[in-house]
Amino acid sequence: MGTTVDLDGGSGHLAVPESGSGPGIIVIQEWWGLNDQIRATADHLAADGFVALAPDLYHGELAGHDEMDKAGELMASLPPERAARDMSVAVDHLADHEATTGPGLGVVGFCMGGVLSFLLATSRPDRIIAAVPFYGIPMGDDEPEYGPLRATIRGHIAAHDTFFGPEAARDLERRLRAMGKDVTLTIHDAGHAFMNETNALGTYDPDLRARIWPEMVAFLHEQLG
Repeated sequence: MGTTVDLDGGSGHLAVPESGSGPGIIVIQEWWGLNDQIRATADHLAADGFVALAPDLYHGELAGHDEMDKAGELMASLPPERAARDMSVAVDHLADHEATTGPGLGVVGFCMGGVLSFLLATSRPDRIIAAVPFYGIPMGDDEPEYGPLRATIRGHIAAHDTFFGPEAARDLERRLRAMGKDVTLTIHDAGHAFMNETNALGTYDPDLRARIWPEMVAFLHEQLG
């Protein structure tokens, strides 16, 4: 369903619904890179009526699901300024695309992409009005200044997660709500990457995915049209 598009020196996977138009969603990759699973996620969102664009933040590099060390290296070596630029370019591309409708854009991200979803929503409040981060949240030095954030956020966090603990998520939710932000981070009785059907970490929960996905789609359509 999707095609590769040029993003001002980078690239991305763009999927358009059969209707030819719909609200725009930025899809942010896990630490593996822009692999077939993330492309399929964008395609699935297009099947649900969205114009979905997943920028390739690693510029063609990938880690296989049996290469966790490589994935960690790719994530650690990702230049923050380049990632911010690539995501912002993707936002402008999607917002200006003839198929995109609605009052603003959404962002959905997984693991590393969950962290980046918060950062993108904060850096581009002019466009991002809804965000659904999975597993990952900004912590420590990764936290931005949240003042500009205007997106409604409905995140999904794993209770059993050695990467991003639920206590940190509850603390972030509390702090953002105290700032007047519309944020809910739901803690699920599951492990990290519970939405990833490739089951690379052995934590995929098909029943939980089957429940969360339609809830996410309904939320995004409510926010974006």
